Amino acid sequence: MRVSVIIVAAGSSRRMGFDKLMADLDGQTVLQRSVNAFLACSEFVDEIIIVTDLARWDTLDWSGAPPAVARYHAEGGAERVDSVAAGLRCVGEDIDLIAVHDGARPLIHREVIEDGCRAALQHGAAVLAQPVVDTLKRAATDGMVGESVDREGLWGMQTPQIFGRQILLSAYEQVVAEGLQVTDEVSALQAVGRSVRIVPNAHPNLKITTPGDLQIARGLVK
Repeated sequence: MRVSVIIVAAGSSRRMGFDKLMADLDGQTVLQRSVNAFLACSEFVDEIIIVTDLARWDTLDWSGAPPAVARYHAEGGAERVDSVAAGLRCVGEDIDLIAVHDGARPLIHREVIEDGCRAALQHGAAVLAQPVVDTLKRAATDGMVGESVDREGLWGMQTPQIFGRQILLSAYEQVVAEGLQVTDEVSALQAVGRSVRIVPNAHPNLKITTPGDLQIARGLVK
């Protein structure tokens, strides 16, 4: 099994008010922790592609990276779909699986990365996810609580999302050709009629979006 990892880290952090990917998380940046999680899987991760600007790329510490893990830089695009497409252009020809991960999810565990890769090998496509446990309500137009939403069968999508190389490349080729805007790679596969296997993740894997998320992540790391 040969795996290429695309870490998407091209966002502007508008909702944070500062660069969340460069924020300190117990002595490492958020982005560095995300990278290190995949470096810890070096026996099957063959290349890591960071889609980001040069300023963030230049901060990364590769001193502990195994020599066998290739690393590449790609500039991000205006939208997520553009950034992932840029990363896909760097993927090697001999790769079996492509894992796409949000750079702002620094708490990902090695064992669930491995679970996701095994599921993708078996099913062609897999996504880490957690079941929705909160009570869900749809808001009325006046901002008041509206109707209930049945949470049965609802899952929150996470990353990494992992796919057979040609499956993802073909899906993105069609998505880009049709000008579709998708918020994740599962949506890209659904847009072309492909199914994706859910891999339950019991570990915290929050995406850092607000300052409060960063405080939660710091507490979890400690």
